[in-house]
Parts: sequence; structure tokens; C-alpha cells
Amino acid sequence: MPKLLKKVLVIVLAGGKGERLEPLTRDRTKPAVPFGGIYRIIDFTLSNAINSHLRKIIVLVQYKCISLNRHLREGWNFLSTALGEYIEPISPQQRTGDHWYLGTADAVAQNIYSIEKEEPEYVLILAGDHIYKMDYNHILRFHRDTNADITVSTVEVPRQEASRYGTVEVDAQNRIIGFQEKPQVQECKPMPGHPEFCLASMGIYVFKTEVLYKLLKEDMEDPNSSHDFGRDIIPKAVRGQNSGKVNVFAFNFIDENKQGPKYWRDVGTIDAYYEASMDLISVSPLLNLYDKDWPIHTTQVQAPPPKFVFAEGHPAPTLAQEHNDKVNHPAKVGAGPREGIALDSIICQGGIISGGRVQNSILSPNVRVNSYASIYQSIIFEGVTVGRYARIRRAIIDKDVKIPDGSEIGYNLEQDRKRFVVSEGDVVVISKGAVL
Repeated sequence: MPKLLKKVLVIVLAGGKGERLEPLTRDRTKPAVPFGGIYRIIDFTLSNAINSHLRKIIVLVQYKCISLNRHLREGWNFLSTALGEYIEPISPQQRTGDHWYLGTADAVAQNIYSIEKEEPEYVLILAGDHIYKMDYNHILRFHRDTNADITVSTVEVPRQEASRYGTVEVDAQNRIIGFQEKPQVQECKPMPGHPEFCLASMGIYVFKTEVLYKLLKEDMEDPNSSHDFGRDIIPKAVRGQNSGKVNVFAFNFIDENKQGPKYWRDVGTIDAYYEASMDLISVSPLLNLYDKDWPIHTTQVQAPPPKFVFAEGHPAPTLAQEHNDKVNHPAKVGAGPREGIALDSIICQGGIISGGRVQNSILSPNVRVNSYASIYQSIIFEGVTVGRYARIRRAIIDKDVKIPDGSEIGYNLEQDRKRFVVSEGDVVVISKGAVL
């Protein structure tokens, strides 16, 4: 298997605007959006590659990429260039014309020179904006063993959700015989033997390199193409199978998360991002960040440990009191007037819970919650300060916002809509650096 890995070049598509994630993408590209406290969304794709022992990685960047480039430079600089290992961000080279990346296929086409320089036998193309754990060795081995020209990684989704994805139809050998872009439920082809599910493309593709060159050249010459893998390259290749031009197979996703149902999330909307974040803080989290066998790498923030201060009304109990509570009041829970406490939450480095209460929430590094404030079911980005007596519920607050004393967010959505973005699922979003 190591010989196979040496023949693979990884390309991560990370230039998307992420318009449906506004205002979180107002100052950064979608893959650079913080997730899970200390991570960025792209960290999951890059960690999958590193954990799969893939060490030659090109990241194609474009839209508002300063934050992403800084993150890659500071958090992903541990590979050995002396051994030919690298993670290299590349901005549009304009080799195919005087324009920026027109689509995912055009992004790769503009960087064919970088691919040719490595002389890979296979090119693994990944999206930098999905949350999942995957060992890419499985799909690479499948691609080699089936002698596929193109392999598309797929995951089962309920048919009623088919309109959110590109879906594929396969035969008994997993050869793709049909491709539909965001079909209606009645148009979606069900999985063989599972009529309530269909197979959705994960935006993960393996190409034989010479096949990739040929298809990209044809696509660049097509004036009617949108130059996108999902909309143009893959459907055209599937149609070309009938004339024996290419072999296109589907590989069914094998999940390394091992927490129950397969976990793959496209966090392309505020509500999808919010729900995926809430998955992290359940008692049995749907996505396990604590698996030592599959670490998620990121930039390590230099900050002191989180601190929880003030316990008024809760003096340290004596041994006799502890024994009495254990015997007579096993479910006793106190609620003092001023307490620094966090329950069912992620609290990152540098956080100070100074007499406030945090529950079912994620606090990024260097967040301060002041006395009598309460935060419920919310995501707080780095550097936010929450004032005294503030109440926050079902909100996402971007970096460096100062919440004034006594503010209420998420309790009166009619008023919130006048000041902030409120999603279809009633999640209140406050943009980076907003002044309240």
C-alpha cells in the first residue's frame, strides 16, 4: 500500500465563498470558518489526508484567503519538505485565461502544471468544507483494484433530502450508470435494496491522472460548461461510459468516526453548521473529537487553561456534608446567585467563566463570560466578551464582539432580526467585530 500512496497527489478545493454561511464568511472563506472551538472546517479534510499517510497536498484557495493561508502556515507546517512532504496553498494562476477560478474543474485545470510536476498516477480531489472522518486508503485501493478511471465517494442519505445533493445510480458492480444534480424526491433513483435511501456524492473523486487531463481539456473547450466537477465533469463521464470512453465507479463511504450512523456533514448553511456544532457537545457526541487513533490537527492557540471563578452560595463542603448529600440527597443540585459554571459544553484555552453560567455551548479561545451572564445552546467565537447579566440563547457570535451588560440575544427574534442575521431555524448570528 505505501507504493500506492506515493503515486497519489491530493488536491483540496478551498476557494468557495460559502454565501449561505453569511455572515460567518463575510471576512473568510468557508473552509476557514471556526468549528468545534479550536478547529477550522478544513482541518477535518486535511487531518483525514494526514491520518491516511498522504503527504503531498495542494490547497486551492481564492476567496478571502488571508485567514486560511495564515492557519495553514501556523498550524500545518509540521511536514518534512526534505522528504518531499508539503501542504501548499495555491491561488489562481490564470493559466487558462484572464479570470479567477470559474468552478471546481477550472480551479484544477489552472493548476495542471503543478500536477504535472509531481507526475502522480492518481489524483485525489477533496472538498475542504465538509465534516467527516475517512481513511482515503480504502477508496484508493478500490479505485486501483477495479481499474476505474474515476471513482466517486458516496454516502447514503434519505430520499427526501436528495434535493440537497448530487445523487448517483449504480449497478450491481457499483458502476455509476446515472448522475442527477439535486433531483426532486420522485426523480431520485433509490439504492438497490434500500428504496428509502439514495446515494449522494461526497465531493470526493479519484482520477487516473491521464483521464483527468483529458476530461479537463474537453471541459475547458466547452463554451456551455460551468466548469464544475459535480455539474459537468462527472455527469459527462458517466454518459461517456456507454461508448467505452471511461469507467466510473462509486465507492460507499467507510466511516472512521465509529460512533453509530455514518457521520458526514455538509455545513453549507447556518442551520447545518449549528446542528453539526451541537453534535459535539451531546453526552455521547455524534462526532468524536477525542479519538487518539484519529486525531484532528489544527493550529494550537497559545493561551492559559480555561478558568472558572466565583462560587458564592457554594462553599466547599465538609466531608460530613458530602457524606450526608451522598446518602440523603443523591440528586442535590445547587444554584447560587453568582457561579462560574459550564455544563455539557466545550470551553477552550484562555476562557474565563467569571461568575456566569454556560450550558450546551461551545466557547472558542479567550472568551470571557462575566458575572450573572447566561449562555445556552450557543457558539461563541474567539475573543468575545459577554457582559454582566447578558442572556444569550441559540446564537452564533463571531470573533471580537463585546456583548454589553444586560443584553438579550435569542429571546426576542422579532427584535433580533432588526439588528442581526436570523436563520430559517431561528439561530441568531452576530458578525465579526460587530458593535452592539
